Amino acid sequence: MMKGSAPALATTQTADKSGLGMYLELAKARLTALVLFTTLAGFCVGSKGWPEFGLMTSILIGTALVASGAAALNQLIEKDYDSRMLRTESRPLPSGRIQPETVLVFGIGIASVGLVWLAIGVNLLTSLLGALTLLSYLFVYTPLKRVTTLNTTVGAISGALPPLMGWTAARGEIGKGGLALFAILFLWQLPHFMSIAWMYKEEYAKAGFVMLPSVDPTGGRTGRFALGNTVGLLIVSLTPYLFGLSGRFYLVSAMVLGLAFLVFAFRFCQDLSRSRARQLFFMSIIYLPFLLAIMVIDKTS
Repeated sequence: MMKGSAPALATTQTADKSGLGMYLELAKARLTALVLFTTLAGFCVGSKGWPEFGLMTSILIGTALVASGAAALNQLIEKDYDSRMLRTESRPLPSGRIQPETVLVFGIGIASVGLVWLAIGVNLLTSLLGALTLLSYLFVYTPLKRVTTLNTTVGAISGALPPLMGWTAARGEIGKGGLALFAILFLWQLPHFMSIAWMYKEEYAKAGFVMLPSVDPTGGRTGRFALGNTVGLLIVSLTPYLFGLSGRFYLVSAMVLGLAFLVFAFRFCQDLSRSRARQLFFMSIIYLPFLLAIMVIDKTS
């Protein structure tokens, strides 16, 4: 039975690579899932009382479409650069599993539908923020990756907009609570990405991307950048309590999580090894969902 099932499994995997699985790769499904999680957190924190299910569904569908379209178009723009890196050379475009024209139609199509969906099913402000996310990601952050190390900071703006979109979907306005969510996501991305950029600095340099670790041989600037923004994150993460969005349980949790994150950032700053970078990366992955989940659970009415 093992021998008989092996070809079927191989066929299924091949079909998956050339069918639905390929489009999930284009949409960067795992990254899009994180975007949706932060959007949902923003919506739940912004909702007065229990979140409205229909509106919540609309913001998630619209955001998923915009994020997926942005991911596909980003891969189209960077297809030649992705082919130079081991971690991205197997993506649908560099591997030749799909044609650029198809990706162009797919990306523009679903992103446009997503923006219209947000405008009709949520509100115009949220749709405009979605458009800002899409345009800044594709036409500011993406080209800057080959020009300046500031690309990471600029790109963090695009990555911090989804929770703000969730907030505006619930409130219809930006407000200080929405800005607090934006600031938390903005600062979280900087040490998170520095850990990735340090682990893959040779690949980024080979592909022509100007990342801070690629132009910082000793790693001193990289470590200080990660540590400084983690300190900033710890401070900013307390603002939901100060603004009355969450209670004392959140306050204590934010302090504990922030201090733990800070310890890993400090260790990375002191010992710029690949293992320390990996530890910082995993800590960042633990930090964000726990912080946002506790914020939602302990939100005030």
